Amino acid sequence: MKKIHLIAPSGASLDARSPLAGIEWLQKQGIEVLNLECVNRVEQRFAGSDKERLAEINQLINLSPDSSVVAMRGGYGLHRLLPDIQWSAIAQAIKNGLQICGHSDFTVFQMGLLAKTGAVTLAGPMLNFDFACQGEQDAIPNPFMWGHFQQAINERKLDCTIQVAQPFLSKSAAGKASGMLWGGNLTVLAGLVGTPYLPTQEQTYGGILFLEDVNEHPYRIERMLMQLLDAGVLENQSAILLGGFSAYRLYDNDRGYTLESAIEAISKRLPGNIPVLTGLPFGHQAEKLTLPVGAQAHIQYDESGFSIQSEW
Repeated sequence: MKKIHLIAPSGASLDARSPLAGIEWLQKQGIEVLNLECVNRVEQRFAGSDKERLAEINQLINLSPDSSVVAMRGGYGLHRLLPDIQWSAIAQAIKNGLQICGHSDFTVFQMGLLAKTGAVTLAGPMLNFDFACQGEQDAIPNPFMWGHFQQAINERKLDCTIQVAQPFLSKSAAGKASGMLWGGNLTVLAGLVGTPYLPTQEQTYGGILFLEDVNEHPYRIERMLMQLLDAGVLENQSAILLGGFSAYRLYDNDRGYTLESAIEAISKRLPGNIPVLTGLPFGHQAEKLTLPVGAQAHIQYDESGFSIQSEW
């Protein structure tokens, strides 16, 4: 990895120091960082006007095939751009070697591209949080994140074992599954149900669906999972991987209702042969994998944890 091309397709920076710190750290690793001006754009809550952000995405087709593209941050904004994105041309650029990485609101782009073309993108780190050391002075980016990001970019490979107890295995305490790895932010995914930007059930049949979210109370997480369940999405999978669901607050009137309660309610309604696995290191958290959205993946699991592998 010699260079990273930045894009800012969603929200503007909340703190002007964050992108600068991320850029500085990447440059210290000997990486050339391009399109720096995008981090300064502001239009209302967005990182520039719709026209500017759309043009930036569509211009990705002009990058050299060995380029790695990283989104600045999430927030909201990409949904506005979907009808005018040059999906086929971007997919061809990816086929030629381009790699594009982000998460959170970037899930909208990843699902749209997967639905329209089947092209593989990377769900992984973004500039402001992951490379800006989370705003901590003299801190360094998470080594786990950095190692897996480099492996994804340089080797196009995912290989990780997660040792976390699995309480939601219903039919079998051990097993394995293979299928297309896809997913991302739960709120974004649920919002795409019924639109042409969510991959079809035919595309995702037997897939491995991964989900994460932030600032969402467990009852809202359960409600969105119920939506995906009732829409036929969850029971279409060979496995469901749950990453980080962070930064929410429980209340007195929850009376013992927790995130685990929400997951259990969903798990009980799923066919027993679909494992719901928790503890995937991915989401709005420092320790995260880089996951190939749209690539074939393989998992093995038991009550003590699971492993996941993919090459693309």
